[in-house]
Parts: sequence; structure tokens; C-alpha cells
Amino acid sequence: MWDYRRLVDVATIAVEEGAEWLTADFNCTVHEPAYVNAILDWLLIEHPRIYGMLLYVEQPFPYELETHRIDVHSVSARKPLFMDESAHNWQSIKLGRSLGWSGVALKTCKTQTGALLSLCWAKAHGMTLMVQDLTNPMLAQIPHVLLAAYAGTIMGVESNGMQFYPEASRPEAVVHPGLYRRRRGLLDLSTIAGPGFGYRAEEIDRQLPTPAAWRS
Repeated sequence: MWDYRRLVDVATIAVEEGAEWLTADFNCTVHEPAYVNAILDWLLIEHPRIYGMLLYVEQPFPYELETHRIDVHSVSARKPLFMDESAHNWQSIKLGRSLGWSGVALKTCKTQTGALLSLCWAKAHGMTLMVQDLTNPMLAQIPHVLLAAYAGTIMGVESNGMQFYPEASRPEAVVHPGLYRRRRGLLDLSTIAGPGFGYRAEEIDRQLPTPAAWRS
């Protein structure tokens, strides 16, 4: 099974490099819970250390929950099962919980209000939380990390912008250096201050393009 071999290969490297935790993301490619269950059961038997390091399983099943109402209680009984692509809004999360999903990945790129409503519903109903991104460069990084700081996540925050677009946030990084460069796996939020989201935008030398002319 290709997914199983890949997971073991990557986890073996992670163990050698001193990693403490792992996650598995199937990216909506699975239609049968038995497939994921088999991988987890094999891991438990053949590689118990890797199984123990696996913090959660993310979005194995199709994101259209209304169309694919798959009962996933058997998976979440083995490991926390997190909604990602399926977590469009709090109503989607409500449906997901009824099907057996136990956690949800919040994303401010799906709108700040939507993330807050999803957070409130999920916490009120005992779901665990993670804050992830689809790459949040420039000022988008700030509300993203603030959400994670106050949400009470299962472990930290995902922050990919510094890998995917390392130069995109250079002006913002002058004012908020700890937000755009990890040090020992940590982000420093201490420079966030002032009204609103604490952007300190007036101190950031961000040159915006000339607005497009409007023609009626």
C-alpha cells in the first residue's frame, strides 16, 4: 500500500532527525474508512513508535460532506480526525461532527468571521482545534497567528508563508521579525501592538501598486 510505505519512510527519517510528532494528511483521496483504519492498525502492530508519534489524521475523505456522508467514527476512535477542506463554515463542521470527525483546522483565509464562528461552534461541542494556513504572507500572517494564540489549539500553528514566499513579507518582517522567521520552532508575537489587529501598518514600508483606473 503506497500510502503506508510513504508514511513509514517519512516517519523513519523524522525519527532519525529527532522529530517528536507527526501528522498524516490524505488530502481527500480516500473513500473507505477501512483503508485508513488498516494503515493505522498496521502502524500500531509493526511500528508502534511511529503510531505513538502520530498526533492526528487530516482530511482523508472527500470534502463534499453533503454528497459523501461517510461515517468515520471508526477512524476517530483510533486517532483524532481533523476536518480541513470540508470545514467551509460552522454548519459543515456540525455535519462533520455528526459523522464522526473529532477536530477541525481553522483558517483565516476562509474569512476571519467564518473562522471565529467555526471556532466557537467546535469548542462548544468538544472538538479539538488546529489553526492552519494556505500561505499567509504580509499582513495576513498577523490575524492568522493571533487566532492560533487564543483558540487553544492541539499544538501550535501551521505557518507556511515563510517557506513558500520567503521574500514576500520582507517589509512586514522589519517591524515584526519574529512573525516571519521561526526560531527553534517558535514564532514571536511580542511586536503585535496597538489598535485593531496590532498591524502597526504605519511603520511598514509596503509599496503598493497604483490602483487600476476605473472606466464606466
